[in-house]
Amino acid sequence: MSRELLQTAALNLKKAVPLMLKHKIPTTPINYALWYTYVGEQNPALNQQLDTVIAHYNTCPPVSSELLYRQYVADPLELDVREMRQSIEAMVTELSQSLKDTNLDANEFQSRIDSNFAKLNRIEEESFSVEQVLELVRNLVKESDNIRTSTAFFTGQLQKAQTEIDALKLKLEQTEKDVLYDALTGCLNRRAFDTDFSGMLTQAPEGTCVILADIDHFKTFNDNYGHQLGDQVLRAVAKRLQEACRDGIKLYRFGGEEFAIIVPKSQLRIARQLAEAMRRGLEKLSLKDRRKDERIDNITASFGVAQWQDKQTGIQLIEKADKLLYEAKRLGRNRVMPISN
Repeated sequence: MSRELLQTAALNLKKAVPLMLKHKIPTTPINYALWYTYVGEQNPALNQQLDTVIAHYNTCPPVSSELLYRQYVADPLELDVREMRQSIEAMVTELSQSLKDTNLDANEFQSRIDSNFAKLNRIEEESFSVEQVLELVRNLVKESDNIRTSTAFFTGQLQKAQTEIDALKLKLEQTEKDVLYDALTGCLNRRAFDTDFSGMLTQAPEGTCVILADIDHFKTFNDNYGHQLGDQVLRAVAKRLQEACRDGIKLYRFGGEEFAIIVPKSQLRIARQLAEAMRRGLEKLSLKDRRKDERIDNITASFGVAQWQDKQTGIQLIEKADKLLYEAKRLGRNRVMPISN
């Protein structure tokens, strides 16, 4: 590395570290790489995205850091190098053996062809009978069929390998996505919630609010209409809740028919208003059950809202929101608790 590049690297690190400390960013390799790129100002899109995240949270939550790193910094081949290498090595070994087998078959075929042609050259000299000539021709046809089968098998192996490579790429991309996203609803999953929630309370807890939402009578949808419609309800609810999430507010599938929303830099009153808007939005949902040709328009949810208090743990905050959620259920469902702040 040239002296100029070393000086630039040192300067960027001097800029990055104080910013990470200011925003309480954990000193992980991913975060170092992310903030080093940020202060280098070589990627305006990254800087804009990171500035927006900081404005929303006063920090960069772990999941946001991970996603920004993947999108703007990481080499795409870094997704899962070990698994990719192992799979490709297995395919290369298989193809190599197929190629060796095909070459052996080809060499043997060439030897037999040479032998048969030598016999053909002796037809006139040795006065071969018609039956002997036909036998030579039959041997040539047979050997041709054998080599054709061998090369066809190798071609099939090549096609199979290409298909497996394409499938592997898709699988790796999906696996990376599944680490943070729920496959059914497309929203962030419980693992992402736990990571973000812990990071927020460690890095910038002030004003953090949590909303827990649970679909009312969800078991009834599954029992009366089947799990397929139950899944459709989950997707529709997730989509409607996601539409209300702006300015850094994040939606997560918490488990089963329950969702969690993290509202940063807020107040209980504002978070409760958001939950109420979500509740009203769900009331307007309408789905079609194609099996029974019925319209489903009684989709509602109950909400519990809590705000972080000084010296409160993450578990205590979740328990507070959970108690309020079940209080909403006890009082008749389709409501937000607390009633007021």
